[in-house]
Amino acid sequence: MPRTAATTPSEDTAPSEQTATPARTPLRGRLAVLSVMLGIFAIVTTEILPIGLLTSIGSDFAVSDGTAGLMMTVPGLLAAVSAPLVTVATARVDRRLMLCAFMLLLALADFLVAAATDYRLVLVSRVMVGITIGGFWSIAAGLAGRLVRPASAGRATAVIFSAVPLGSVLGVPAGTFIGGLAGWRTAFVVMGALSVGVLALMLLVVPPLPPVRVTRASLLRAVLARPGTRFALLLTFLMVLSHFATYTYVTPFLERVTHAGPALITVFLLVYGVAGIVGNFVGGALVTRRPRAAVSLAAGLIAAATALLPVLGRWEAGAVALLIVWGVAYGAVPVCSQAWYARAAPDAPEAASVLFTASFQATFALGALAGGAVLDRVSVSAVMLLGGATAALVVVVVVVAGPRSGRRPAV
Repeated sequence: MPRTAATTPSEDTAPSEQTATPARTPLRGRLAVLSVMLGIFAIVTTEILPIGLLTSIGSDFAVSDGTAGLMMTVPGLLAAVSAPLVTVATARVDRRLMLCAFMLLLALADFLVAAATDYRLVLVSRVMVGITIGGFWSIAAGLAGRLVRPASAGRATAVIFSAVPLGSVLGVPAGTFIGGLAGWRTAFVVMGALSVGVLALMLLVVPPLPPVRVTRASLLRAVLARPGTRFALLLTFLMVLSHFATYTYVTPFLERVTHAGPALITVFLLVYGVAGIVGNFVGGALVTRRPRAAVSLAAGLIAAATALLPVLGRWEAGAVALLIVWGVAYGAVPVCSQAWYARAAPDAPEAASVLFTASFQATFALGALAGGAVLDRVSVSAVMLLGGATAALVVVVVVVAGPRSGRRPAV
């Protein structure tokens, strides 16, 4: 995500967050960066952990897989709302205090779902997760330059956001493995304990971070009104909708169609996550030079992988091959989507970051909800086919309406 915005008439004039005083020593700065990275890792893992445990949780509460998918829908909706609200409402609150508050909220959410005796309590905990996602991300996006010296800010930012693919590669497969060994509740207890540990580390190493800039709602509205931003919003909507309508229910697919056991599903998810890291770096390198090609390639590969799963995914070799293609393709999606937002608003990257987070999370939720509805009414294979068709629309949109390579989207 972008780091900070240049001061505009819509923001309070103040020193930028990137030039504010960093932590007192290089070691403390590195530890502070590590604590923020671990916080994002805990958030990402908690958010998508139900994907690997969906069937087990649904069975325990006697709800359908589609209803269990609400565990993915609810956090996305709350995150979409809380991202802009938190940015505006907490602009004058010490960032260290807010980060710690959100980590405490995440720990409580994990422990609540682990102890839940009713599915409604699970959904309450997911509301708490959603608020944490929107709030923590909107604050953490621009903190690297305040935690380390300016020369190290770029590297620190990369470390912080490496937590996103790591959450998929390590967090979800590990959670699925723990759930298979000791039950899905144990997986959430472990995540709660990790969140408490991150909170303690933040209290020890993150310095006071008084607010230095206020992003107003008027700036968010102005950026959203730009044609380039609206085009980025359309791309994000279609790509994220196609992905989370399908990936949320990949475990039921692997169980019912591929007939894979829990151990093999864990391996499949791990392979998918590793492929996602590769896609993240490939997409990041390509989108800076060929934005249209990067988006079209990622969407086309997602379309092909999901549409072919009902056919080739009946065999383990076919399923894992398509998951690798899917993982590489989706790994490029967040960086490509964020890049289009940044290109549309180069003068206000913080505002672009908030809009990216809100739109991404809202579509995340809608995708999980739509996929669940199709799953309950038709079949898990139908979910994959419809997701593939939606991803294919991205290619059509980019080819027909996308701005040409070599110039920025219209703003």
